[in-house]
Amino acid sequence: MTPVISLHEAVSLSDRFPLLAGVTLEVAPGEVVHLRGANGAGKSSLLRACAGLEQVVSGKAVVLGHDLTVDRQSVRRQVGLLAHSTFLYDDLTVEHNVRFAVRASRSGDDAVGATLAQLGLDGRLRETPVRRLSAGQRRRVALAVLVARRPRLWLLDEPHAGLDADGRDMLDDLVGRARDAGATVLVASHELERASAISDRTVTVAGGRILAVAPVAPVAAERPATLVVTHPLAAPRSPGSPGSPGSPGAPDASDASDAPDASDAPGETAGAPGATRDEATGATGAPVRAGAGRDVA
Repeated sequence: MTPVISLHEAVSLSDRFPLLAGVTLEVAPGEVVHLRGANGAGKSSLLRACAGLEQVVSGKAVVLGHDLTVDRQSVRRQVGLLAHSTFLYDDLTVEHNVRFAVRASRSGDDAVGATLAQLGLDGRLRETPVRRLSAGQRRRVALAVLVARRPRLWLLDEPHAGLDADGRDMLDDLVGRARDAGATVLVASHELERASAISDRTVTVAGGRILAVAPVAPVAAERPATLVVTHPLAAPRSPGSPGSPGSPGAPDASDASDAPDASDAPGETAGAPGATRDEATGATGAPVRAGAGRDVA
């Protein structure tokens, strides 16, 4: 099977600065690949190079059968790039923006109406100038442009940014439908859990290079550690030990009323010496170590 993306030691420069410093990567048809890495790692540059927007000066770079080292123009009609900038025209309405972009790519505009409805851009919004839209609505319009063009390769750069919860779920559903229809998707995202849920592989990028390629593994949700503090007096005692029930000298249960109440201790709660308690909620906080929070001379 011929790869949709085939890069080998691909180098891309901005002036003399390497945007890509020898990238080797293959992506199969119908695959969804998650690009992860720190800011400035080269994820956006990799997407732009695959879209024919960054020149590959050396190495091999073939996307959808087009050699990007020779011709970067031809591939642009077959890919859809959702970038940080929406590239929309503020004075045009939502519908006119989408139709203009679709026709400019020489794609049929028969799916424009259905796409606008699918992304919640029908009704009044359909005839609204883009300049009056919120950032999240602009993001939806840019996504509508990509969907209506029906590209063979989706290139998504932080696609969840600016979208509300419903919009994020909708985007994930669109990616799944595109894959089912045979499209290939390359998505750069810091939304690790969301991106992993819709991806087949994870590619780690750093310094303009590919550091690792691995099947997607579930991302464990980070939870704060739970500190359990047991009161020394509550420790279990072996039968027959001094002070244990039934042993000589053990206090009678009827004398329990004479025992000091732990709740009488100022600023403390039973079960954790030194722990504080919120009087309004009853929540108990972790004890504070002596000297914590003080400057050391």
